[in-house]
Amino acid sequence: MARVKRGNVARKRRNKILRLARGFRGGNGTLFRTANQRVMKALCNAYRDRRRRKRDFRRLWIARINAAARLNGLSYSNLMGSLKKANIKINRKMLAQLAVTDPQTFSNIAINSKG
Repeated sequence: MARVKRGNVARKRRNKILRLARGFRGGNGTLFRTANQRVMKALCNAYRDRRRRKRDFRRLWIARINAAARLNGLSYSNLMGSLKKANIKINRKMLAQLAVTDPQTFSNIAINSKG
């Protein structure tokens, strides 16, 4: 059987991992074995947190809308229900933005959807 010469494949693989680990503290950024573990963990965290970020922002928007709705004498669920009945199609992100930056417009939307 012929001998397999790997050439520079192993070095390229290790350098790829070490490049991803650049900036990690201590041996986690310089030693291949620990860097490999840290990079795998970091990639898992990044994957998970890309999904978690969407949940977190939605929770933030709902909290802001609820606070602004209560200033206008409505609860969050009543506001969202009345918006749906009034066929006002505006997403939570935009509603939260209005609640923070332009409370007068938010009040107009809340009042018009109620009545």
